[in-house]
Amino acid sequence: MNIPNEVGAAGPQNIAIQDYDYPLPDERIAKFPLPERDASKLLVYRKGSISETVFRNLAEELPQGAVLLFNDSRVIHARLRFTTPAGRMVEIFCLEPASPAEYQMNLSSREPVIWHCLVGNNRHWKGGLLQSEVVTPAGPVTLSAERLERREGAFEVRFSWQAPTLLSFGEVLAAAGALPLPPYLHRDSEPDDEDRYQTIYARQEGSVAAPTAGLHFTERVFEGLDKRGVERLFVTLHVGAGTFKPVKSETIGEHHMHEETVIVNRDTIARIAEVLEQGRPVIPVGTTSMRVLESLYWHGLTAAEATTLHIRQWTPYEPQENEAPAVEVLRQLLRRLDKAGQSFVEGQTQVLIAPGYRFRIAGGLITNFHQPRSTLLLLIAAWAGQDWRRMYDYALANDFRFLSYGDGSLLL
Repeated sequence: MNIPNEVGAAGPQNIAIQDYDYPLPDERIAKFPLPERDASKLLVYRKGSISETVFRNLAEELPQGAVLLFNDSRVIHARLRFTTPAGRMVEIFCLEPASPAEYQMNLSSREPVIWHCLVGNNRHWKGGLLQSEVVTPAGPVTLSAERLERREGAFEVRFSWQAPTLLSFGEVLAAAGALPLPPYLHRDSEPDDEDRYQTIYARQEGSVAAPTAGLHFTERVFEGLDKRGVERLFVTLHVGAGTFKPVKSETIGEHHMHEETVIVNRDTIARIAEVLEQGRPVIPVGTTSMRVLESLYWHGLTAAEATTLHIRQWTPYEPQENEAPAVEVLRQLLRRLDKAGQSFVEGQTQVLIAPGYRFRIAGGLITNFHQPRSTLLLLIAAWAGQDWRRMYDYALANDFRFLSYGDGSLLL
């Protein structure tokens, strides 16, 4: 489905963020998940009409032949707490790996690693090492943190650890850290969050926030999808803390979009191309999956070779001389991958999807209800136009729960 360009050739840079605001009372933010994942409400937006059902009925609402695209990233224990020699608490929030820069290499490393981190109470960290005694299944570990250079609002922090047996950094982090719940929940993580703030299909460790549209899925929902012949495909986007970054500028052109790591197997790209060729819709589960899907198009269109994916935030709004249908672009990308002997695409996407964006691949969207004045809400408005406000007004008037642990929507 292609959405007309509502902003014009100038792109979305002049969009005023105040036009994408709405009142969200604190009591409408879901602070905890429902007892059953698939008992959440589901708003269905189809051809301008709005209805509602329960999420476990999702299969009945999907178009014939639909294929769902899931983000299989898993949330890591990114929040670490240390105590200084003076007794002050310092919190280190691991954002993304710096050395090794690849997630799996970093998390599996048994040697010191470096991460880009936010540091809470940094003024109390006068220098030197911070240390914490950690209890792991393999025995006690001393975890050390050393603050290095400051880069773009975050610090580089080197982590090292001493243990009687060799443990990977991922194993140490799992024992030492806490699950990083969204800041708007205003609470620490609890034991139940260990399960409920992960999708049931999470596999690839690396996110610092859950791809929350997927939190509603259960084995019962998957069984319903199987009965309807709804195919499931998986990609990886490691969700960064930037997903919660508010738009503080008056216009979108002044907002710096965060980058996130993307990994997509060649076979998945080939299957997406086949599905599109058959005229069937590919529907992303969550805004993260949507960003991956559309970034594949721009990578195929703009990359001269099958090199690392790197999509800048304004790339979709720049004039493109070689614009082509999605199937053709994906086939071109597959040929480049085969020529280079690559079995997957990996890299960074910074793509900002806002009103004025024309969707090249996506045939729908499953998502939650997002914060006012956020880039996530801009993506919804890019899909539904001004009807985003009708949907959100309906949700507010009909007791829908908002944000990460809130209810879902199917936008067709």
